[in-house]
Amino acid sequence: VQLVESGGGTVPTGGSLRLSCAASGTTGSIALMGWFRQAPGKQRERVVSITSGGKENYADSVKGRFTISRDNARNMMYLQMNSLKPEDTAIYYCNILGNSDWGQGTLVTVSS
Repeated sequence: VQLVESGGGTVPTGGSLRLSCAASGTTGSIALMGWFRQAPGKQRERVVSITSGGKENYADSVKGRFTISRDNARNMMYLQMNSLKPEDTAIYYCNILGNSDWGQGTLVTVSS
């Protein structure tokens, strides 16, 4: 399954963005998917994961602000990001947990 991220951009502090992740194959059988991010000069970190059954697990830094969802019928996954902060600036990636191949990601920049 190949994954392609989109929806990044530049927003002011407090703004919102919705990221999309399109899968080339069927996602319904994938147990655990997630969104990750890598800020300049930092290691990639997990932002949120979601099971095939819809159980979500958020990093403390985004709880209450970000919402993950997946549409297995359309082989899509989304990340709704609200109340964005400058520290959310990063390249965002979607992936299957445990997969070592990464896509291009989509850049999110939050201006102060």
